Amino acid sequence: MTGETPNEPQPNGLETDRANRPKKDDKRDTIERNDAEGAAHVSDGRTSHGDETPVVAEVSPMVEEFMEEAAQQNEAAAEAVPEVRNKPGSYISFEHVSKSFGKFVVLEDVSFCVLPGETLCILGRSGVGKSVSLQMLMGFLKPDSGTIRVAGDDIAGYTEAEMQVVRRKVTMVFQNGALFDSITVGENVAFPLRERGDMAEEQIMLVVKGLLEMVGVAGMEDLLPSDLSTGMKRSVAIARALAAQPEAILYDEPTTMVDPLMAHLLGNLIERLKRQLHLTSIVVTHDMRFAKKLADRVVFLHAGKAHFFGTMEEMERSNDPILKEFLSLDALIVPTV
Repeated sequence: MTGETPNEPQPNGLETDRANRPKKDDKRDTIERNDAEGAAHVSDGRTSHGDETPVVAEVSPMVEEFMEEAAQQNEAAAEAVPEVRNKPGSYISFEHVSKSFGKFVVLEDVSFCVLPGETLCILGRSGVGKSVSLQMLMGFLKPDSGTIRVAGDDIAGYTEAEMQVVRRKVTMVFQNGALFDSITVGENVAFPLRERGDMAEEQIMLVVKGLLEMVGVAGMEDLLPSDLSTGMKRSVAIARALAAQPEAILYDEPTTMVDPLMAHLLGNLIERLKRQLHLTSIVVTHDMRFAKKLADRVVFLHAGKAHFFGTMEEMERSNDPILKEFLSLDALIVPTV
């Protein structure tokens, strides 16, 4: 596949899957302390790209153990994804998916895939079905036709009870955070930990504190969501998502209505969590700088179709007039800094 015409992609067996799949060393990545700064970081034998600032300035042994457990679970989940034609399988895939609301066609015969540990950005103008795609993955909407797979399983026809199991693997960070308004920030983050039923209250509070520190909102456990800015609510929503130890996180427009500094911090956080926890991620965004920072691959939705599926570099090199127009308009609206 060239990346320019995704009309016939094979989401679970793309020719480029093996080359694009995030590389892993034989030895499992470990979260360790930086001797100079006492900071948690990933040691994987390679020089990692991007901002090298640690995810969190200091972590307790309880939080460190919690995060390493999540990383190990995600590695195991990646290994368990079935191979297709002797090639690495996709953790998430859309196969010829269509969705309409009445006579309005939102998605038509759309196909794309996300490999384990990969970050896919969904791009496109407003109203092209970016958020609808996430809602179908979470089971809030059902496709009219086609197949949606998570970890090899076709979930398109799942019942609500079956989707509850999927949502323990795949969680979503909504634009508005979707926090519980009537309980504190700490109680919001603690909610999935209490649902597990295997942690003492003291352990839960330690993990909550550590997760809030990790996402940059330390010391806000006792505040209500109404006391927080939009960006802080998104950070708390990410902390709550991490508390569930998911295998994949879906982010719906994480930089909408936040200032450039918060957008930069959220981008750093999402990228570091991917490396540290081997998370599979889908990010719906209109922010090209954000997409360039995060995306292993992108899918560009246009007129109900997956107009492009490939790397950001392939998209920028494309001579397709629709892609060139989108990129040129974005350059006018969001100048580089």
